[in-house]
Amino acid sequence: MAKLYFEDFQPGHTAEYGPRVVTREEIIAFAAQYDPQPMHLDEAAGQKSLLGGLGASGWHSCGIMMRMICDGFILNSSSMGAGGVEEVNWLRPVRPGDSLTLRTTILDKRTSKSRPDMGIVRIRYEMMNAHGECVMTMVTPAMFGRRHPGAPS
Repeated sequence: MAKLYFEDFQPGHTAEYGPRVVTREEIIAFAAQYDPQPMHLDEAAGQKSLLGGLGASGWHSCGIMMRMICDGFILNSSSMGAGGVEEVNWLRPVRPGDSLTLRTTILDKRTSKSRPDMGIVRIRYEMMNAHGECVMTMVTPAMFGRRHPGAPS
């Protein structure tokens, strides 16, 4: 696959990546290390919470999504990082055994006014479980190198 540059991202384009299966062990290990709230560590505590059972930390879901983004296309691109995240929404719990897929949609793009070697691509990410239910969304402006810096956009 050819390396992706700013010019290769077109508004409206969608792609899907995955699946990625989440295990009970990784949910608990992540929670124990980074988000030790009871509903992420124990099934009984999860049952008594709004999650209604053991569920991955939202931050764990973000990490899973980032790995899927990297494996899907970022590691084969001219990515220069991101200046932040516009929004993150955790819509449904990620459960042990969930098989997750990631859909990306290019929202818009613009060349950088201050850096002619770079463009900014706004991307919407939607992570779905095997039932087609959206468990998480994220929108971020990602920076990519331009194939021909300074050329008209």
